[in-house]
Amino acid sequence: MNITAILIATGVVAAVGLLIGLFLGVAGIKFHVEVDEKEQAVLEALPGNNCGGCGFPGCSGLAAAIAKGEAPVNGCPVGGQPVAEVVAGIMGVDAGASERMVAFVKCGGNCEKANTDYAYVGSKDCRMASFAPGGGPKSCNAGCMGYGSCVSVCPFDAIHVVNGVAVVDKEACKACGKCIEVCPKKLIELIPYDAKYAVACNSHEKGPVVMKACQAGCIGCSLCAKNCPKEAVEVTDFLAKIDQEKCEGCGVCAEKCPKKCINALS
Repeated sequence: MNITAILIATGVVAAVGLLIGLFLGVAGIKFHVEVDEKEQAVLEALPGNNCGGCGFPGCSGLAAAIAKGEAPVNGCPVGGQPVAEVVAGIMGVDAGASERMVAFVKCGGNCEKANTDYAYVGSKDCRMASFAPGGGPKSCNAGCMGYGSCVSVCPFDAIHVVNGVAVVDKEACKACGKCIEVCPKKLIELIPYDAKYAVACNSHEKGPVVMKACQAGCIGCSLCAKNCPKEAVEVTDFLAKIDQEKCEGCGVCAEKCPKKCINALS
């Protein structure tokens, strides 16, 4: 065994290691990025779902924006008011009141109530099926297709297809908006968690057309609007819509609706 060779090799390895260490140390100092303590604290306070419901690329994006004053302290829909209070404390501002929102599917055309024009054979994905003739097999081109694209993107398991129509579990929903983005029919919207009634229809077709396609569709008769004591219902383009700020949940609109397309929300 050549002791000299071993010593030389050891020396070379040690020298290389020393040089690498020095290089990394200098690089660390040169390229060091100052971390905003508030940003880090806000990030730790956020739930970490990275759902994008706030409009920023994940929780880190929202934390950076809040720290810079470019986003409100209550900008996280998942964390809601409790997280907003913590973030407000970090930023030294008032959290303000934020209303909890949940997703609502504007369709009641389930397998028994909605008609179909043909048997669809293809990808069980709403986005793909919407390119089929007529926008899909359902006679109503504005209704839920029931293939669950919204289900596949929900990070909270808050939406499921029941009897051919997507239904939201409002207790599990965090209003991240992913289901809204993915729905090709644009029939999912955010409504207040405490909303008492909502119109489960998305069609703007005239009454006779709607009745041929679905037993549960809004026919634009305006009986709901005419009988609402708070003028909280408006019919535009043959479709009723409830102004949730005006609605007091009396239920008159649901009682008067001949097609029973105004749902009482539990």
